[in-house]
Amino acid sequence: MEFCKHYCEEPMNEIEKPLKSSNMHEVVQEWYANYVEVEQETLFELILAANYMDIKPLLDLTCATVASMIKGKTPEDIRKTFNIVNDFTPEEEAQVREENKWCEEA
Repeated sequence: MEFCKHYCEEPMNEIEKPLKSSNMHEVVQEWYANYVEVEQETLFELILAANYMDIKPLLDLTCATVASMIKGKTPEDIRKTFNIVNDFTPEEEAQVREENKWCEEA
């Protein structure tokens, strides 16, 4: 409710894609950047709620926040940030990296 009330008073700037920065304070107005400075669990709950209630600006903001947490990080850093267990063997990981080398070159 707080988000919707504020959005009516001060609409959020459109979020540029791709993100121009991993710092949300450089992407949206201060109030919105502060709004998503929450624990990961809360952030993901906000994403689910925004999606379920079809609140596109909130969904855009929360998804952009997750994207900012990934931007510029290595796969290992991303796993650490989101507590993802790497269940690939070194051989499987090497194969996946080779098959998707084009991704890392972009």
